[in-house]
Amino acid sequence: MNRRGVAMAVTSAAMVLAAGCATSGGKPETRPGQHEQTFAAKVTAQVELKYLLYLPEEYGSSKKKWPLILFLHGAGERGDDVQLVAKHGPPKLVAAGKQFPFVIVSPQCPTWEWWPNGTQVAALDALLTDVAARYRIDKNRIYLTGLSMGGFGTWKLATEFPGRFAAIAPVCGKGDPGKANLIKDLPAWVFHGVKDPVVPVAHSKDMVAALKQCGSDVKLTLYPEAQHDSWTETYNNPELYDWFLQHQRGEKK
Repeated sequence: MNRRGVAMAVTSAAMVLAAGCATSGGKPETRPGQHEQTFAAKVTAQVELKYLLYLPEEYGSSKKKWPLILFLHGAGERGDDVQLVAKHGPPKLVAAGKQFPFVIVSPQCPTWEWWPNGTQVAALDALLTDVAARYRIDKNRIYLTGLSMGGFGTWKLATEFPGRFAAIAPVCGKGDPGKANLIKDLPAWVFHGVKDPVVPVAHSKDMVAALKQCGSDVKLTLYPEAQHDSWTETYNNPELYDWFLQHQRGEKK
């Protein structure tokens, strides 16, 4: 097995709730005309994600548990050719021969899907659970990062499952400032290009401001001349990976 990058797939059931307050069923409406109704039910979605898996060179010869990076790609790498995921970020560096002291999981978002939507968020959570169960993963050192659509997904996944991650690094993404309090204790390093014409830098600034209002010591790096590609410089910077390793889940700040 090639430990540098292995294409694999995981299938799991994701539970989602339909909108509404009442239970399904009940007495049917008999009055003529149009009336407001409510429906609620639990539904199960079958999901499948292809992903690239990187294992460090020493993984097979050591019994230690390894830190893990979950990397979420941008919208341009969606589809069913998992090698597209290696276009940017850590999987690109791995493909070029770089070695990391992490297990790296780089899933591919299906065509026409969006990382922050409910089904994909549930699928990513299930994928992490599966990988952590089958590989020697230090569950206190799981890190999350992504670019563009993956930056959106990083903020969303972190606010949905804040207790799962040791640190996050969203790149040119957008979060919900109204949920900043949910991740105020989660170390975050945010990156964005000041001249980004696709995802305005204001989205990162707003999220960072909301986190600081909650008492977070969030870090923000802005690239004054960068447009949408703020990820190449970010992922080429060894300080990011050193910063990840400085954090573990549950540590006192």
